[in-house]
Amino acid sequence: MRQQAVSFAAALALFTGAAANAALPVPRQAKEFTFIEPSGKQTLLSSFKGKVVVIQFLSTTCSHCQATSKELSAMKAQVPDVQFMGVAFNAATPAMADAYAKQFGIQFPVAYAGLETVLSFLGVSATERMMVPQMVIIDKKGMIRAQSAALGSPELQERKTLEPLITKLRTEK
Repeated sequence: MRQQAVSFAAALALFTGAAANAALPVPRQAKEFTFIEPSGKQTLLSSFKGKVVVIQFLSTTCSHCQATSKELSAMKAQVPDVQFMGVAFNAATPAMADAYAKQFGIQFPVAYAGLETVLSFLGVSATERMMVPQMVIIDKKGMIRAQSAALGSPELQERKTLEPLITKLRTEK
């Protein structure tokens, strides 16, 4: 699958100082993250400890994000013990995240977050060009074991790469 670029010109004014955040190493402990679901429910990433977590950071208007979301929905049916999450961050609102999930039949929660929150979690500078979707795979202990590069990692959107990684993480003690 291909990826779509996200423009960060507006983010520069909002998120200065992020340039010091170079790409963060993997594996590393996942920072706490709050998922704000369309209902307003706030869920902490730490509440999924003990589960493998697959997070897709997306733009609701990105066709590559839409295709990846559909593929992840199909995977979810095969691995119900894995927590899949979508996080829309393109000036997303609860209504946009909800509409995205409904329009594309997404079978996992699609939350929303502000750009600066997403950049901080990913360890991406506001001055960097970033492609979407961005994928993060977290093991049962809360360690990020795989993450898209800022310019994208198409292999993390492909079932043939994700399935063996998820299977490996699911079987780890």
